[in-house]
Amino acid sequence: MKQILPILLIILLCCSCKSKKTYSSKKRQTHTVKVNTNTKASAKAESIAKYAKKFNGTRYKYGGTSKRGMDCSGLVYTSFKDHNVSVPRTTANLKSYGDWIDVKDVNVGDLVFFATKKNSRKVNHVGIVTNIRPGNVEFIHASSSRGVMISSLAEKYWYFAYVQARRVLN
Repeated sequence: MKQILPILLIILLCCSCKSKKTYSSKKRQTHTVKVNTNTKASAKAESIAKYAKKFNGTRYKYGGTSKRGMDCSGLVYTSFKDHNVSVPRTTANLKSYGDWIDVKDVNVGDLVFFATKKNSRKVNHVGIVTNIRPGNVEFIHASSSRGVMISSLAEKYWYFAYVQARRVLN
């Protein structure tokens, strides 16, 4: 009897100590991005964006520039290089390359820059615009957590991280 009592207490404690799981279903907040959809992108810009999409799903690798892994500036560098357009290799150099443009004037093939570090407005991330439609700008980039993917400027995270856009192709 003395041996059964401790076993029963352990079983009772194990059964009654379930952790409570809480789930929150926060809606993904979106924002409207005012863009001019009247201008048509050049064939070269469309082709660069289409080529960049071939890397969708590629894993993130710092300094990478191939299907085996790439970072955000590596995606830009590789996509433009395939079309004989020379651009800097790093985000730090890309952020001042080309012509600054207002977000409402972005088009397919333009570069969008972000500051993703907390409490910082220093550019550290870049993507290529792949699609524009009323109220939204989509871009492809290499996320360190999810690899190469297409995101939207209307997503809360990217909306607040956005810093500038630049046009490399004239």
